[in-house]
Amino acid sequence: MGRPRSRVVSTKELKRGGWMTPDALSRVFAALADPTRRDMVARLSEGDATVSQLAEPYRMSLQAVYKHLRVLEEAGIVSRPPGPQPRSVRLEIQALDLMDTWIERYRSRAEQRYRRLDAVLAAMNGDEHEQDHRDGHRSRPEGAGHPDGP
Repeated sequence: MGRPRSRVVSTKELKRGGWMTPDALSRVFAALADPTRRDMVARLSEGDATVSQLAEPYRMSLQAVYKHLRVLEEAGIVSRPPGPQPRSVRLEIQALDLMDTWIERYRSRAEQRYRRLDAVLAAMNGDEHEQDHRDGHRSRPEGAGHPDGP
């Protein structure tokens, strides 16, 4: 049975759900600072997996894998439902939505700034082109500025 498709969560919804605290965002980014944990998240994006399945490609103890999972769980990135072993580890999309919302806010601001800069540069280039065009059509006396001229 497949998981429902994710949807982008608004900033308002994230705040209301308690996800939009600076501490939560810091925990998410800190948890994903480790390449092994990023790899685990990438693998879980394909589907739920047991801890043993997650541990397969790594040359580390099961205890070390559990430590990585604990960091991801504390950040709200993954969850493991209560119950008997083996339990599936599930990726929690809200944490990714939190990151996406934060990143998108600053991406939008940067893009707006670059669009304004592009507009200023285009206006400056247009002014230069107009000035060059005016300079090229001015009549100059014959031989003026030429070393052989009068």
